[in-house]
Amino acid sequence: MTDSSYLNWPFLEDRHRDLKRELDAWCRQYDFRHDDDVDEACRALVADLGKAGILRNCVPELDVRSLALCRETLAYHSGLADFAFAMQGLGSGAISLFGSQAQREQYLPAVACGKSISAFALSEAEAGSDVAAIATSADKTNGGYLINGEKTWISNGGIADFYCVFARTGEAPGVRGISAFIVEASNPGLKVAQRIETIAPHPLATLSFKDCKVATHDRIGVAGRGFQVAMATLDIFRTTVGAAALGFARRALDESLQHTSTRHLFGAPLSALQMTEEAIAEMAMEIDASALLVYRSAWAKDCGQDRVTREAAMAKLYATEAAQRAIDRAVQLFGGRGVTKGNIAESLYREIRALRIYEGASEVQKVIIAREAYRASRSP
Repeated sequence: MTDSSYLNWPFLEDRHRDLKRELDAWCRQYDFRHDDDVDEACRALVADLGKAGILRNCVPELDVRSLALCRETLAYHSGLADFAFAMQGLGSGAISLFGSQAQREQYLPAVACGKSISAFALSEAEAGSDVAAIATSADKTNGGYLINGEKTWISNGGIADFYCVFARTGEAPGVRGISAFIVEASNPGLKVAQRIETIAPHPLATLSFKDCKVATHDRIGVAGRGFQVAMATLDIFRTTVGAAALGFARRALDESLQHTSTRHLFGAPLSALQMTEEAIAEMAMEIDASALLVYRSAWAKDCGQDRVTREAAMAKLYATEAAQRAIDRAVQLFGGRGVTKGNIAESLYREIRALRIYEGASEVQKVIIAREAYRASRSP
């Protein structure tokens, strides 16, 4: 059984412990197996998560500790379930944080009950972690905007009902001239240009915008403040990427403990080897360190800290890198089984890799942490 002692840490409240118990109970009875139709599996997961009331944690008052517990728990059981949950929150996060009352009423209830799928469309081929480099434009017209350009690596691309799209509106150079918009999937100016296949199958696509007309009331927040909208959204969900990695790492440890206790080598359990003990010890230690960083960041945000840029970057960086190491150790401990399709270690190995890239690659997190450290050193 996975270690649950962290639930008693002071970062969490009784309501979080209750949520974790409810999630565990739901996950134990849910059949996470799915066929090769990833789009249909993702739609079904969104619908079921909505029916179970789990997606209520995604909108509109975002409690980061609840989001992190949901992602950690779902990731432990299924990478696709974590994906389905997380994208509902990230895709609608800009509306939860900055949307008008009319936008919140129109979109968020359907997201919460799993009847509408959302997506976050920020990245471009030449503008991944460098948001200031985005080239997609939104030119003002009578009563609205015309969006032109291309977005890529968009999670839920091709199955989303609406997209939160970031485009350059030109109020000022760089990040000060970007705005955020809600674009319905049915908009004739929006096309799915290409579906993208990855090592861990998830719905992913490149989107093309050609004279895509949106109304002024479809803009999220103030014109020219889209960068702030994106960063505030990522400040919340970047922490939860670390939580998902934590769920993967916990599963890797549990499976490794079970396997090494029952697998015999040279007449004794694999667990009797000092090399195995070293691997298990390092996995357990790094999992606890990851959990401390993740729930410290979530607690800070929930308790009123305005920005958690530094804390979220540390949580995502350490937890995703530590999970990669833990899962790699698990594959090694499983031996040939660990690289066999369908084995849990092999599945985790494919799932974890993207988390070190999306929502800011590990190298970018290091830049953020260093800049925050310099900024703090110059403060009086």
